[in-house]
Amino acid sequence: MIEVENLVRNYGDFAAVDDVSFSIGKGEVVGLLGHNGAGKTTIMKMLTGFLEPSFGSAKIGGLDVQANAKEVQADMGYLPESLPIYPELSVASYLEYAARLRNVNPHQSVQKAIQQTGLADKALDQVSTLSRGYKQRVGVAQAILHDPKVLVLDEPTNGLDPNQIQQMRELIRSLSEFSTVILSTHIMQEVSAVCDRAIILRAGKVALDERLSALETTGSIKLRTSENADIRPCLEPLDGIENIESNSKDSWVISVNCSAEEITPLIARALIDSGYPIVELSLESRDLETVFREINEKQNSPKEIN
Repeated sequence: MIEVENLVRNYGDFAAVDDVSFSIGKGEVVGLLGHNGAGKTTIMKMLTGFLEPSFGSAKIGGLDVQANAKEVQADMGYLPESLPIYPELSVASYLEYAARLRNVNPHQSVQKAIQQTGLADKALDQVSTLSRGYKQRVGVAQAILHDPKVLVLDEPTNGLDPNQIQQMRELIRSLSEFSTVILSTHIMQEVSAVCDRAIILRAGKVALDERLSALETTGSIKLRTSENADIRPCLEPLDGIENIESNSKDSWVISVNCSAEEITPLIARALIDSGYPIVELSLESRDLETVFREINEKQNSPKEIN
């Protein structure tokens, strides 16, 4: 659905986006995660055809974004970080105007978008009277008027209060049933709450691209036995074992260079066959915040631009 290859965006001698590549399949919900200035918005603008890359390419549905910008945009919904909404119009009037710009039937599309985004009670209210949360809903509504196959949401929960954030999360999850969604945020909880996969950006580069289920596994396995015995000779011959460290007389941390989930049953079998009683054998896990912090602590961050 989305293919990005060696994407670069330079501002003078500075690379705001530096050789970024990733692919997103149909129906995925992917979060672009990074500090403010990591290059998230720049990538979003290039994906939507509003900013030309210095090098590289982006394709959506097999179409090159730069060569086929109108065709790509016709099948894409976009919520920019700062959406220009006419404050003097009512919600319904603004969405009707946006629908005409999209060349879709205003009556059918507007009513559907209003229902999907929970704006029925606000349809006749002036945009200027709405809270930040409802204005964001209006922004999402204009993005889905034409039933896009791809939704690009730039900081969709920025400036919202906790209740509004929860409502926006629920809305994004419901929209993901019909569209491929890519959203950018600097808030880790947003990615954890709604995304299948995280692409972590640092200084314009992809620092990590992983599904959340795999990302939250350290590659280490915690083992505790009921005997004070050295289990290393039993486990070291197994393919994928990288290191075995003892924390105490009966507690071990096993580092692996393969899928921890797949090798754990092999470890259990080897221990049982060798007569070692197992008290605990579990994957060590960490949350997305820990992963993000580890990535950003690996090196000093250079000057960045959004």
